[in-house]
Amino acid sequence: MKVLVVYASRHGATGGIADRIAQTLERCGLTVTLRPANLAGDVDAHDAYVIGSAAYIGGWLGEARTFVRRNQRLLATRPVWLFSSGPIGTARIDAKGNDVLKTTIPKEFAEFERTIRPRGTRVFFGAYDAHAPASGIAERLMAGFMRVMPATREAMPEGDFRDWPAIEAWAEGIARELGAAPVEAVAGPQ
Repeated sequence: MKVLVVYASRHGATGGIADRIAQTLERCGLTVTLRPANLAGDVDAHDAYVIGSAAYIGGWLGEARTFVRRNQRLLATRPVWLFSSGPIGTARIDAKGNDVLKTTIPKEFAEFERTIRPRGTRVFFGAYDAHAPASGIAERLMAGFMRVMPATREAMPEGDFRDWPAIEAWAEGIARELGAAPVEAVAGPQ
């Protein structure tokens, strides 16, 4: 079975998640192609899709939205999983008692659940490097604001908060749904 893993990432953290998903699917015996959303190429040649994007201000990056909308008819007929990355920090519950991963579900998930009916959606913690060059006007404004108001840094903790075991477990679940061999059988003796 051929799986296309497509992603949109500004600074590489979401690309890293997509890469780990692709590696895990391959380890389970699937044939995987990993591509940025804007360079996905021929999507018809694949049997299943995993599509992800970084989320900023509650929404996916434009390349990922465009990819799904452009290929909506095809994606509605094949197995699709969606993921997002974005929340940072170690707290799973915010100050109001809400699950951080639920409150950061990108708005596009509701639309795509109606139009392409994904088999699953997932939000993963991301990464933040305060010293990375700003990408776009919103990030430049935020960086300037954080220099002027240092107390806002608590809202944007720096670090890599990606949960690799959770990412791999999710990808292994996708592989099982697609009928791939269990990871243990593929990995062989230790």
